[in-house]
Amino acid sequence: QVQLVESGGRLVQAGDSLRLSCAASVRTFSSYAMGWVRQASGKEREFVAVISGGGRRTYYADSVKGRFTISRDNAKNTVYLQMNSLKPEDTAVYYCAADGALARASSGRYDYWGQGTQVTVSS
Repeated sequence: QVQLVESGGRLVQAGDSLRLSCAASVRTFSSYAMGWVRQASGKEREFVAVISGGGRRTYYADSVKGRFTISRDNAKNTVYLQMNSLKPEDTAVYYCAADGALARASSGRYDYWGQGTQVTVSS
């Protein structure tokens, strides 16, 4: 069982930066691909970024490529999402998620989900 707790979401202005964190309660954190998925009000969940267990491979949605960076610290059981040049269309609830298979995670399919953290970007 993997428990995930996100933090860092808040109200910011367009162009600002924000870093989300996700702490995982699991003994074998490095065995899991970790990702971020977001859901805007009234819309379906959207894959944002994923990182492999060892941290060497990352993949991003085209909408965030070049602006967002996913990283992880396996010693701290934590994954991060650095978000720069935020836009109003980035407004959403951001979910941290974990899966044992990078291929599944890269397609937005995860076994474990956090509760989400709200990011609101004002124009």
